[in-house]
Amino acid sequence: MSVLNVNKNNFDDVLNSDKPVLLDFYADWCGPCRMVSPLVDEIAEENPQYLVGKINVDNEEELAQEFGVSSIPMLVVLKNGQIANKAVGARPKDQILKLLEG
Repeated sequence: MSVLNVNKNNFDDVLNSDKPVLLDFYADWCGPCRMVSPLVDEIAEENPQYLVGKINVDNEEELAQEFGVSSIPMLVVLKNGQIANKAVGARPKDQILKLLEG
């Protein structure tokens, strides 16, 4: 499954997903974000049981504020519309998967 570009127009669909959701808050200019991005893409392709989305904090300031994003990259896991886990900073793939499973 491919990564969904999340914005305020499709966010309700993401929030109401019956699958666990991984959200990657990023910016194009952020070096660590560019390191995490391909890992998030791989997780999306290899794990159809998850909904994986990316949120550009420069374009979606309201969503970034709603989630209290102060540093990027920030990964947020939603289960049943609620924050189940979150982590700030670049993480290896296995740690990102543990966030989803945890």
